[in-house]
Amino acid sequence: MHEAKRKLVVAAAIAFGGLASSAQAQTAYDTGATDTEIKIGNIVPYSGPVSMLGTYGRALAAYFDKINAEGGINGRKIKYISLDDGYNPAKTVEAARRLVEQDEVLMLVSPVGTAQNAAIGAYMNSRKVPHLFVGTGAPRWGDYKKTPWSMGWNPSLLAEGRIYAQHVLQTRPGAKVAILFQNDDYGRDLLRGVTQAFGEKAGAMIVAQQAYEATDPTVDSQLATAKSSGADVFIDLSTPKFTAMAIRRIAELGWKPVHYISYSSHSVASVLAPAGLDNAVGVISSTYLRDPTDPRWKDTPEFAGYTAFMKTYYPGGNVDDFLNAGGYTIGQAVEQVLRQAGDNLTRANIMKQAANLDMTLPMLYPGVRVKTAADDYYPIKQMQPIRFNGRTYEPIGGMLKGQ
Repeated sequence: MHEAKRKLVVAAAIAFGGLASSAQAQTAYDTGATDTEIKIGNIVPYSGPVSMLGTYGRALAAYFDKINAEGGINGRKIKYISLDDGYNPAKTVEAARRLVEQDEVLMLVSPVGTAQNAAIGAYMNSRKVPHLFVGTGAPRWGDYKKTPWSMGWNPSLLAEGRIYAQHVLQTRPGAKVAILFQNDDYGRDLLRGVTQAFGEKAGAMIVAQQAYEATDPTVDSQLATAKSSGADVFIDLSTPKFTAMAIRRIAELGWKPVHYISYSSHSVASVLAPAGLDNAVGVISSTYLRDPTDPRWKDTPEFAGYTAFMKTYYPGGNVDDFLNAGGYTIGQAVEQVLRQAGDNLTRANIMKQAANLDMTLPMLYPGVRVKTAADDYYPIKQMQPIRFNGRTYEPIGGMLKGQ
């Protein structure tokens, strides 16, 4: 009896050892991941001409604080390292190198800016470090063949530009259009989408086309030229600071075109309010996120979850700022990728899981879905046209896809 019991104990020990070995074999790490920690890098302009975007990085930090407070992901806490590049691509390169080579992050999440991401894309792909959910709609980040370690998030800027042009063609087919655009990849991609959608009509419809530099103090001269062109539609492809300037200046000029503004600049809290809400009445944009100022969402569980998160983890942030809703949403997407990855925290598996998403998220606009595949690196493809009524945005027409 004693010998039989001893054999049973030995057999159990061998079986347990086999299970432990099997579990250990299933755990795999690359640089930036351990049994207790996952390092995630981020680059945001906390200073410089678009420093208002810094709140996006802080909201993302707050979401990772929430995850950590709830025990982390599979017992691992997230160490989030977010650096300031001042919206300067040269500094973006410095920051990316530091995060990869010194801080040794597992992945880089949602760095902000079109030119900024363009400056680091080749580097991130050469190092085979996930460059995920980049904070720009540049179409190149959906090219899974050329940049397999980079993935976009927003609908592409080409698609967004096409949506504005499609809406003009649907509602004012005989319009005279003036366009303002930032003279970099961001502005030029949006512009290309607009002109592509206008097609053969572009030459007749576009009566003024003005560029500005991100370092310019104002866009007053460009707006004066746009007004003098006789345009009755103004497509404003600028970043937040310049959009706020343009809305205010257009009111001062007494010019009353149908005014389109880009998704990145449609925040009521950080763009329209500084420009003057009365001045912004009627501006048209598009979105894939619920507007936190929209009273339609106030009594929904999705909005309640978002506001509770802000109150607890980012009390100094503005609940009404869609940039904070954006940071919250990206945090949820990153969490999903990591949970799908499980204990296989290799960079290759992170990309595999990022390319295997099919979900909705609480603050996405109803009907918008995050969906990716090995040959589809555009997570979000739909946008809802919206018009500002002086207090909040209202949907106009149905949801559109520009790609």
